Amino acid sequence: MTRRDFFKHTLKGLGGIVLAQGLGEIFRPVAGQASLKPVRWVFLVDTYKCIGCGFCVKACKLENEIPFEANVSRTWVERYVVTKERKVFADTPKEARNGFTTGKVDLGMGRYRDIKNNEIEKAFFVPKLCNQCDKPPCVQVCPVGATYKTGDGITLVDREWCIGCGYCIMACPYGMRFIHPVIHVAEKCNFCYHRITQGKKPACVLACPVSARRIGNLKDAVDPVSKVILTQRVETHKGEYGTKPQVYYIGLSVEVR
Repeated sequence: MTRRDFFKHTLKGLGGIVLAQGLGEIFRPVAGQASLKPVRWVFLVDTYKCIGCGFCVKACKLENEIPFEANVSRTWVERYVVTKERKVFADTPKEARNGFTTGKVDLGMGRYRDIKNNEIEKAFFVPKLCNQCDKPPCVQVCPVGATYKTGDGITLVDREWCIGCGYCIMACPYGMRFIHPVIHVAEKCNFCYHRITQGKKPACVLACPVSARRIGNLKDAVDPVSKVILTQRVETHKGEYGTKPQVYYIGLSVEVR
């Protein structure tokens, strides 16, 4: 039996959530290596600019070794269509990795809805990614400390320690986590931490042709992204959950789920 299997069976038997907080302090092999910096990484998404091209999803999959054809992704784009009768339709076919190639809304299970232009009140795209919460529930429930938060605000997953129990997936109120289809451990967006800590931009930011996605340092008052967040009207997704998400949106409509 491997170490991963041992932990998985043992902790499932004990109800790992009960033990999460205590064991998280014991089994956190690389948390201490995360550098403490005068930085609080934040993300800014402008829904007015997003055109739903899917370039961000392609770039993310390539950069972070997520199989292109797998129906999971660290980031995706949702399309919302609101009719004049106030009916709301939303879809993200194949995470929008190929963009939106048809006006028909994918209802799932092979069903589609063709909404005529004269029926539409408004339509827009919303990119989504891990919110890098200040109070991440995924960290609280991880029974082996494989999910941990760095000093500069990014929640990471240690693939060597993750046992694939799925507690973090259940705990995330945003549906941002999944099991990697190849290595079978928990996965999620980490703002391309390996890049931003080297002074580079995340892959999705570089790929966006309309600058709808930007990253910045909230602790830097002159940072362009920080200035927008501190001086303009921005919103977070599902702020009512109390997780204090650090992905900020310009133009986040009330219909967004």
